[in-house]
Amino acid sequence: MSNTIQLHRVFSAPPERVYKAFLDPNALVKWMAPHGFTAQVQHLDACVGGTYKMSFTNFSTGTCHSFGGTYQELIPNQRIRYTDQFDDPNLQGEIEMLIELKAVMVGTEVTITQSGIPAVIPTEACYLGWQESLQLLALLVNPNIPDQ
Repeated sequence: MSNTIQLHRVFSAPPERVYKAFLDPNALVKWMAPHGFTAQVQHLDACVGGTYKMSFTNFSTGTCHSFGGTYQELIPNQRIRYTDQFDDPNLQGEIEMLIELKAVMVGTEVTITQSGIPAVIPTEACYLGWQESLQLLALLVNPNIPDQ
């Protein structure tokens, strides 16, 4: 049995900047790991059929969880669909990720659907982690810093 969560946020950034933040390895390590974790991207090939591998490490305990997947659909500045699968045998199953971006008057509306979450992971923990990550994403993408 698995779980599904859905999140919705509006960022003041344009869709191009938000889209890039989901596919740029340097951006991902800055925002994706929830509070108390660090992130590392081992590889990322952002094309349909391309794969990625990354890990989150608990800063307090040093425990590391690695995961990876395959990009299934990439529509620039509109949609990202990919899979996630943990390397930990206790977290079996394939997670489906769908990120939908929509240009709105004030920036970008983002809807994230994560389905197939292993039942051993509480949905509340997923929501908490994503809320923290999306706060960090806002800090990265919302500022419009001109070139010097």
